[in-house]
Amino acid sequence: MRAKFEKHLLLQDAAIIFISVLVAVILAKTGILKNILTSTKELELFGGFLAGMFFTSVFTTPPAIVALGEIARIDGILVTALVGALGAVVGDLVIFRFIRDRFAEHLLELVGHRSLGRKFKALLRLRYFRWFTFFLGGLIIASPLPDELGISLLGFSKTKMSWFVPLSFVCNFIGIVFIGIIAQSL
Repeated sequence: MRAKFEKHLLLQDAAIIFISVLVAVILAKTGILKNILTSTKELELFGGFLAGMFFTSVFTTPPAIVALGEIARIDGILVTALVGALGAVVGDLVIFRFIRDRFAEHLLELVGHRSLGRKFKALLRLRYFRWFTFFLGGLIIASPLPDELGISLLGFSKTKMSWFVPLSFVCNFIGIVFIGIIAQSL
């Protein structure tokens, strides 16, 4: 019965991600989010913060990249990266608090059914593997890829909140700087 429930949760997660990507593509194609975030000069900093929050989720990453690029062209790269990274930390904290362990539990449940499961669980306990997942999770957070995967990897490494917040800020700041550089070169 538990395996059936776990399979249902995996299918539910996959459906949510598919719908999220579909909605993000629609938002990016129509330009609705970009227009809202860059509509007035007074809202640009708030728009950068909001776009930073949207930068973290599979649901909203593509339109957030477009909005951050446009805002960086107007306000400058460093201001946009600073404000956007603050927003991204807020978005990452929401994800970190609610789903960081859920993905890890799903993966461990799948692996637990095979003989490799014990070896994989032993690998997760190794110090070097924890540092590797910490580093890889930070790289994913810095990239335009949705942060859920990086946060799940940080869940594997049992990252504490006191390490997660500065890591999230620095990685998102770097990622938004690159978006701004690319946007200004276009």
